[in-house]
Amino acid sequence: MSQETISCPKCSHQQTNQVECEACGLLFRRFEQVRERERQTKNPPAAPDGPVESAEPAVERSSGSFLKLSTILVLVAATAATTYWFAAGNKQPADAPLAMQQASPATDMLPIEPQSRTAPPPGPRSEQKPVGNTIEQAKLGTVAIETPWGTVGSGFFLTPNLVVTNRHVVEQDNSNLDELRHKVQTARQMITLEQEQIAQIRGWLKTMPEGPARRQLILSLQEKERAVAKAIPMQEEAERRLQQSEEPGRATDIKIFLADGSEHNPQSIQVSSKRDLALLTVYGGSPRPLKAATRSMALKEGDKVYTVGNPSGLRHTVTAGIFSGYRQNRDTGEVVLQTDAPINPGNSGGPLIDEQGRVHGVNYMIYRNTQGIGFAIPIQAVFEDFSITQ
Repeated sequence: MSQETISCPKCSHQQTNQVECEACGLLFRRFEQVRERERQTKNPPAAPDGPVESAEPAVERSSGSFLKLSTILVLVAATAATTYWFAAGNKQPADAPLAMQQASPATDMLPIEPQSRTAPPPGPRSEQKPVGNTIEQAKLGTVAIETPWGTVGSGFFLTPNLVVTNRHVVEQDNSNLDELRHKVQTARQMITLEQEQIAQIRGWLKTMPEGPARRQLILSLQEKERAVAKAIPMQEEAERRLQQSEEPGRATDIKIFLADGSEHNPQSIQVSSKRDLALLTVYGGSPRPLKAATRSMALKEGDKVYTVGNPSGLRHTVTAGIFSGYRQNRDTGEVVLQTDAPINPGNSGGPLIDEQGRVHGVNYMIYRNTQGIGFAIPIQAVFEDFSITQ
């Protein structure tokens, strides 16, 4: 008994195969489903009273290549996700900033008056206008700090050989090391599986007949190969960073970049046991120490202030704002300076200065998910914690 001859609705090819067009590769059943959805869109049926399950059947292919193709596309998506993780979320290049510490809840920071016993008293204020570009001079005394484990921060010269910064800038944080190790190892396993799948797909291609399914498989294979080729160098960089993070940090590995372009390593590092402060000893270059404000030069609310630092690796960036007031931590009693001058990751350890270029604080903290709420440790705390005479 002869089979019925049908005509392809797309290219009009005459054939007896009622599943797939032998000329253009059109799947007749899928074509009818698309036409049916178009008709329902133009003439939507009345909403049923009860729940309705999807009745659309799976597309059947005589060669089984559709199942193979679906597997390939899933693996390509997995590779793309791995690539995105390295490119945007967890890759830590040398200039990747360390997120500044998150403050305790806002209710823990209480406003206090400048004349409070724990805050600098508001002595006589100078009305002298700034002479020359004092902000530019302050930039010359600010440094950029980079560590081999990926931290980027700021600092400034307090004396010709002493650089002030934050403790969290120069101390290695291993709190997320286990999670990072797991992600790097998992990504390496995914890349290995992808490479094995690519080899398997190449074997499939050798046995597949020419046609639309084979051409589609070739395109998918090419996309997988591109994704893996892009992921491999990122994976190698992540593994190198992980290895560096697992090694104990040394002071001599930290790099300090001066405004004159010179690069130095600290001879020694001191850290405060009370506050997020560190003091580095540096010799060489052309340092320009900044002048520290005295207690008699206390800021008042609304005074204009500036930050100088290294946000996201952009060295010697200056931002401006106002002094918002003194805040005291309810638990520790520590007094900090609040400002709305933009303080970003990488500004940690940089100076908070007034219009005369005098340092009033060391930038160290922001409230995440907020704008215009940053904090600095009063400069007087540096003299107290490290027993330096002003």
